Amino acid sequence: MGRWEPDAESRFRAAALELFGEIGYEQTTVAAIAERAGLTSRTFFRYFTDKREVLFNGSERLQQIMVNALTQAPSDASVAEAIEAALISAGSFFEEALRPFARLRSSVILANTELRERELIKMATLASALAQALRARGADESDASLAAEAGIVVFRIAFLQWVSESEQGDYAQIVKDSLARLRVLTAR
Repeated sequence: MGRWEPDAESRFRAAALELFGEIGYEQTTVAAIAERAGLTSRTFFRYFTDKREVLFNGSERLQQIMVNALTQAPSDASVAEAIEAALISAGSFFEEALRPFARLRSSVILANTELRERELIKMATLASALAQALRARGADESDASLAAEAGIVVFRIAFLQWVSESEQGDYAQIVKDSLARLRVLTAR
């Protein structure tokens, strides 16, 4: 594939994931990613600040989708209902075509301590944004924090289920099922 071919970002992402899977994250260089993609390292840095961003690029968009859904929840929605709207909205981000990438991404992150820490920071940032949006809706400080953190736990568990090899279900439905199970557990 020539350097002029379209969709360089996707080509870099595919090349990076192939290399992460073949030789490991630590051994993969930006130069190797660029070579595999048939592009230059210089072009790589137009899309990503470093090789980690191949895995974390898009998290801001996911956060915006979730915060928007929370803020657009009906004004009479409870804190829990607003969080549920945010969690379900992530289904528009986790479309079926993304599942193979998400599966490989998840395995690369789980195999690397630095990347797991980065993922936890991203989750903390997302929880903070959701809590802030709940406070803006009038939720009490501690209720907003508790609901946002609980929402992130559901988010993480649903995501891990969605990327498991045996899972075929839709992300939004997995979230709904997880929330239903959580309601049963907390009602006991």
